[in-house]
Amino acid sequence: MRNKALAVLFLTIFLDLMGFGLIIPILPTYAKTLGATDAMVGLLGTSFSIMQFIFASFWGGLSDRFGRRPIMLISIAIMVVAYILFANATVLWLLFATRLLKGFGAANLSVAQAYISDVVPQKDRTKAFGVIGAAFGLGFIFGPSIGGVINEFYGVAGVGYFAAGLGTINFILAWLFLKESLKEKSDSIELFPNPFKDLVRFKHIPEVNALFTINFVYVLGFSMMQITATLLWAEHFGLSEMHIGYTFAYVGLLAVIIQGGLIGKFNTWFGERNLLVIGTLLVALGLFGMPFVPTDHFSLELVCMTFLSLGNALLTPTVSSLLSSFAPDGMQGKILGTNQSVGSLARVVGPAVGGLAYGWHFSYPYLLAGSISLIVSVLAIRLRRKHF
Repeated sequence: MRNKALAVLFLTIFLDLMGFGLIIPILPTYAKTLGATDAMVGLLGTSFSIMQFIFASFWGGLSDRFGRRPIMLISIAIMVVAYILFANATVLWLLFATRLLKGFGAANLSVAQAYISDVVPQKDRTKAFGVIGAAFGLGFIFGPSIGGVINEFYGVAGVGYFAAGLGTINFILAWLFLKESLKEKSDSIELFPNPFKDLVRFKHIPEVNALFTINFVYVLGFSMMQITATLLWAEHFGLSEMHIGYTFAYVGLLAVIIQGGLIGKFNTWFGERNLLVIGTLLVALGLFGMPFVPTDHFSLELVCMTFLSLGNALLTPTVSSLLSSFAPDGMQGKILGTNQSVGSLARVVGPAVGGLAYGWHFSYPYLLAGSISLIVSVLAIRLRRKHF
């Protein structure tokens, strides 16, 4: 059951992230054509994350009570509706509405991680989480590049309907092949928690708190980059939306190589705690370099993106695996859902700050993001020392 379940999850997450990736290269520039300022572009990213922050822990707890399968199906269905609305978003307020709806339904990641915790032994989870991370990477390989091409010939509506079509296929496959993994459902989970309360709920587990902090700072820096990179590459390097899509695809390719094939070996060689330290340092290095690449040497920008992607590929599955190991029995879904809320809160702050900082000077988001990523590496070092 385990291998089949992972294969279905891989395909489900891949199709979902491909739909998400389709929109990445066109969203900031499209928002500007509808009258958005740099700060409003940041708020557009924030609107998605506000809803994800409020409801991620809710979905995780819901999956602990009612099972992983129904929550995954509901999430996919909401995504399909959001993409259809995106295809018809010809005014700025409707574009914001689509992002809010998609943020509300973004339960796939925490539920997929909880599913893995149900069926995979602890010693194999980093590798299993890496497989799911590889699905994310593949989504970013094909999604942005295909999205740029579709937008070139069929416009935003074509991108939205294509993403909705992928979501429909995703729903059908999950309905047919994704079996329930939760053996013992918990009736004690609070279904409508205060999301801020959940952030401090596990304060008695210092390792969980440390991992939440590392995830928050990493995602904060990454989201500041993500919302402004399209503007940086378009305005300072002259890249088209199609070429921006190819650049994001390069980031996804590296994630697939590492999380899909190498993360297990890295974990064996260095250990999970060391991967946390290496990942945070690589992210900081990549972010610091991005705004200082000469405009006629974009290949050097790809070097920065390589460091950033390597750090991302090491951090994401490692944090999830460590959290699942420190989670009390029956609380994996809740803790992983709370971790998604932590990331969502970072994405609330990150795009807003990044868009505002970019409006002051195009280098500011990257300097700020790199600095906080470097600082949090100290926390990763402390966690490593504590468990050696």
